[in-house]
Amino acid sequence: MAMLLPALPALAGFPQTIAHTLDLVGLAVFAASGALAAAQRGQTIVTLAFFALITGVGGGTVRDLMIGAPVFWVNDSRAAATCLGVAFLIYTTPARWWQGSALAWFDAVGLAAYAVFGAAKALAYGAPPVPAIVLGVIAACVGGIIRDVLAGEPSIIMRPEIYVTAAALAAALHVTLASLGMPVIESAVIAAAAGFALRAAAISWKLALPAYPRNR
Repeated sequence: MAMLLPALPALAGFPQTIAHTLDLVGLAVFAASGALAAAQRGQTIVTLAFFALITGVGGGTVRDLMIGAPVFWVNDSRAAATCLGVAFLIYTTPARWWQGSALAWFDAVGLAAYAVFGAAKALAYGAPPVPAIVLGVIAACVGGIIRDVLAGEPSIIMRPEIYVTAAALAAALHVTLASLGMPVIESAVIAAAAGFALRAAAISWKLALPAYPRNR
């Protein structure tokens, strides 16, 4: 995700103040999903902080390494500070605030934001459209995958519910609209909203893609 760097070519017309703000908001939301995964298992503040950090920066780190960009959270202390602050907030607030499907909804918001910003940054570093979409999906999903593995849960990508598909929709829509000349802000908002809507529908109505028929 993170655009915590000087202006990039693919985000021309996207005010950097807005980009940085949205970036930190998306980072905080995804970090919250990681901290909640640890909190729901009765873990310590150290574990919550670790889960928040690895979930928040995991996907963006992989993306930056793949496109040859400076790893975003190493170059801006706000990223790690945001993750740790979110972990502390969750640790010091009543458990009833975070019961139910809070983790899934925080994850859905982070998924959509990461997919869009991940694709945008990949484009900025010269990735063609299709690889940029794939990198957006990687940025959006890897943190959650690491979170699930560390929590001892089946990875979200190994379950039939719609997850990666929502990230792919957000990333692909942003790249498509931007390539058609739509202003970056509008394309990012539309793409993120579409990705979130698909994931929200999957959470609300248990939507899933058809599984491979092993017995045919």
